[in-house]
Amino acid sequence: KGQMEDVPSQFYVEKHSWGGLRDIIHSSRKYSGMIANKAPHDFQFVQKNDESGPHSHRLYYLGMPYGSRENSLLYSEIPKKIRKEALLVLSWKQMLDHFQATPHQGAYSREEELLRERKRLGAFGITSYDYHAQTGLFLFQASNSLFYCQDGGSNGFISAPIKPVEIKTQCSGTRMDPKISPGEPNFIAFINNNDLWLANLKSGEERRLTFCHKGLDNVKEDPKSAGVATFVIQEEFDRFTGYWWSPSAVEDSDGGKTLYLLYEEVDETEVEIIHVPSPALEERKADAYRYPRTGSKNPQTTLKLAQIKTDIQGKIVSVQDKELVLPFTSLFPGTEYISRAGWTTDGKYGWAVLLDRSQRRLQLVLLPPALFIPVTGNLAQRQKNLEAVPHDVQPYIVYEETTDIWINVHDIFYPFVQTSEDEFSFIWVNESKTGFSHLYKITSTLRPGCYQWAGSYEYTEDFKCAIKEEVTLTSGEWEVLARHGSKIWVNEASKLVYFQGTRDTPLEHHLYVVSYQSPGDVVRLSKPGFSHSCSVSKNFDMFVSHYSNVSIPPCLHIYKLTGPEGDPLHMVPEFWASMMEAPGKEERRVYIITLKVPKMVCVSPQVQLVNNTFKGMKYLRLNTLASLGYAVVVIDGRGSCQRGLKFEGALKNKMGQVEIEDQVEGLQYVSERFNFVDLSRVAIHGWSYGGFLSLMGIIQRPNVFKVAIAGAPVTVWMAYDTGYTERYMDTPDNNQQGYEEGSVALHVDKLPSEPNRLLILHGFLDENVHFFHTNFLVSQIIRAGKPYQLQVYPNERHSIRCPESGEHYEIMLLHFLQQYL
Repeated sequence: KGQMEDVPSQFYVEKHSWGGLRDIIHSSRKYSGMIANKAPHDFQFVQKNDESGPHSHRLYYLGMPYGSRENSLLYSEIPKKIRKEALLVLSWKQMLDHFQATPHQGAYSREEELLRERKRLGAFGITSYDYHAQTGLFLFQASNSLFYCQDGGSNGFISAPIKPVEIKTQCSGTRMDPKISPGEPNFIAFINNNDLWLANLKSGEERRLTFCHKGLDNVKEDPKSAGVATFVIQEEFDRFTGYWWSPSAVEDSDGGKTLYLLYEEVDETEVEIIHVPSPALEERKADAYRYPRTGSKNPQTTLKLAQIKTDIQGKIVSVQDKELVLPFTSLFPGTEYISRAGWTTDGKYGWAVLLDRSQRRLQLVLLPPALFIPVTGNLAQRQKNLEAVPHDVQPYIVYEETTDIWINVHDIFYPFVQTSEDEFSFIWVNESKTGFSHLYKITSTLRPGCYQWAGSYEYTEDFKCAIKEEVTLTSGEWEVLARHGSKIWVNEASKLVYFQGTRDTPLEHHLYVVSYQSPGDVVRLSKPGFSHSCSVSKNFDMFVSHYSNVSIPPCLHIYKLTGPEGDPLHMVPEFWASMMEAPGKEERRVYIITLKVPKMVCVSPQVQLVNNTFKGMKYLRLNTLASLGYAVVVIDGRGSCQRGLKFEGALKNKMGQVEIEDQVEGLQYVSERFNFVDLSRVAIHGWSYGGFLSLMGIIQRPNVFKVAIAGAPVTVWMAYDTGYTERYMDTPDNNQQGYEEGSVALHVDKLPSEPNRLLILHGFLDENVHFFHTNFLVSQIIRAGKPYQLQVYPNERHSIRCPESGEHYEIMLLHFLQQYL
């Protein structure tokens, strides 16, 4: 609308210099840093059995103590009795004595840096730990090394900080993903240089278990790994490990023990190699990565077994590498991804969740250890090993799901201990059945066939088990939260399952409980008006909740479940103690609106942005924009999650073609309802998929969006990875039109011809959405003779991590908006 001075007063936004904006960003970051990111997480309740003591539980967690810049291992004591009239705020106690967890100058190894990217980790210090309840053993990675310490368990509880013990090693390079053996906690496993290793904490004995990787610098000549999740499995399926300890050790007749490790072996020989600039820019080098573009070859993968035998003193007697009786592809044809794996509670079976390439068929399989035979290069010996496998040993496909849309991989699988040889019961989440994620208790019949594994086996459908019973535990047009590490807590004594879901409203997450023996009432345990993230104690008498709403910053409270003895389903949560209080209610003008039309208020599949939570550090720029006088509109349209598979699946085969319409419709609705929204000056901004949509917005609706600020955008879907792109878009061969219409770099002729309407931002080292996307887009823009602006961050990957870069990006965004919007 011409110059700012001509703008009606309700639409006026004050202009600031670059330096002025820098000061604003500085202070807003400082403030939100005080209220965000400090909340404890990764809780572990340990019950105290000391009758005379004043405390019922010790609660362990990772957190950032006041004044600290890094995560540490902390604990709080939960009292048995409390004074009702006073708010009890528990103190956060350091478990570790003067321990520096972040590597010197924050210099992570390449493996750690890439894992931090895949996990979207922003915090420094200790970011995860493994815990063994019986012995009180903690194991964690820190300062480029591995450490352990003990508290609780059979040794009792410490009252002062302890010095963690560093685990010495002969290995060169970083040790990753350390895990305690549940059946023999003196043993830990870890990954070093893409192979699996074993170490004994007591004796210091160390052993390399697998020999897949040669340790060469040349990616091309060294394509194999063991126990490591590949790029696509981490980035698109949220699995960050590739090996799993059996939960129990098998006692041998000579007094020794047998331990098992199930692990994934990967061969990336046929996966394309791409080159991304190295962080060491002065060396002018490029880092090589295996990256499967959509439509191209994925890694070949299989499951194997490492068998470790110890003597009566716990010394390693032998280590044996075992493979499946037949190639993985012969046993499970059509499988492309092993999305989840583990062991049943009793250690009787390994299990895996298998997906086909289209991600429309899922199989849950059980693998008895006897199905694996020793790896040998001798054909005659292999034949003998095969003949020794009992005829009734086989894999079981205990559950199968198919859909026309896609299957969203989840984390909810609870196997019950088998009570009869021919039945297997478990709790599972299924979304395909009704279009909403719900809990089911399933019993499958295990009827062993008779297999001549040494003969010429041909695949039949014999492994598929009949479903004896499938009991619906929850139902309705709402979701049980099952993705991104969501948990359930199963109380087998009272036959109850605790879970998190959206039964009350898609805008809030709550903790609920339902009986799996006689499903009926679903009881909410967390308080309405907030969105909660909860963790339940092992004996189901307490839970901790991290909760907030749009105007109240996060609180962290502990609740005790009390009620009549005979009715555990209807226990009442009683506020017990606080671990963190909100620094006070914020007066924010935040409105959450649901449109009562088929289309709804979008950013990306698997993402929900509009909910009743406090938008802290992650949404800092939204708060800053609002404080400067901009109206910030965030719209979850079709394609976003938590509103059922049909709503999310509207993008099927046509990403970028439906979302902008929903954004525009939402905008129009908002402008009709509020008089402070100026529809002639609308900017669209997002990162990654949001960057792609920002470009789509100004290409498809340049009359609606005056400027677009696109961060790290996917500009041509042919260049993105298999796991993500094919889930939503199928392969390029099957959906040529969808790929062409959804690739913004092919539509630059529709970009506006006026300057200062498009700003592109991208990290030069991005190994996820490669800088190629921006390169290709810009070359097409230049050919079309269109104007654009580009901001490159030379030392950043897909996420902007360096504080100076983050600050520069915020200022750049604000400056561009105030100059050109």
